[in-house]
Amino acid sequence: MGLLILLLAALVPMVIGFIWYNPKVMGNAWMAESGMTKEKAEGANMPLVFGLSFVFACLLSFAMHSMTIHQMGVYSIFNGDKSQLDYIDFMSKYSENFRTFKHGLFHGIIGGLVVALPILATNALFERKSFKYIAINAGYWMITLGIMGGIICQWSPWPGSL
Repeated sequence: MGLLILLLAALVPMVIGFIWYNPKVMGNAWMAESGMTKEKAEGANMPLVFGLSFVFACLLSFAMHSMTIHQMGVYSIFNGDKSQLDYIDFMSKYSENFRTFKHGLFHGIIGGLVVALPILATNALFERKSFKYIAINAGYWMITLGIMGGIICQWSPWPGSL
């Protein structure tokens, strides 16, 4: 069940990207700021692009799991040994603390702000891209990581049960 939730969360970047980069939302502005043309976009190997994007989204999903579920730290203290009485006792008392969509959304947005934004902005500065370009891409990742975090935090089972 836990792996299924992570795979579901890995679909979020594609769904949000389909909306965010639509010409009626941010697509035209992104194309202008990035220097992308319709011809260049249509010349891409889209199965490869979407396949690799999903693989990368799966990696993000696994990272978001530990960012949004605080009980992961307790799991690591016991080195994954769920048979220990202390772990079972702790999880029976506290496993549902901070396990809401809202909490995961918050941590995902913060992750976008303190991880994705600095990476994107640094690359954009060296590529001589505009602030608008940075804002479009960072905004996408803050929303995307927020929703991924919300899904994972709300519906993933106990830490260690992946």
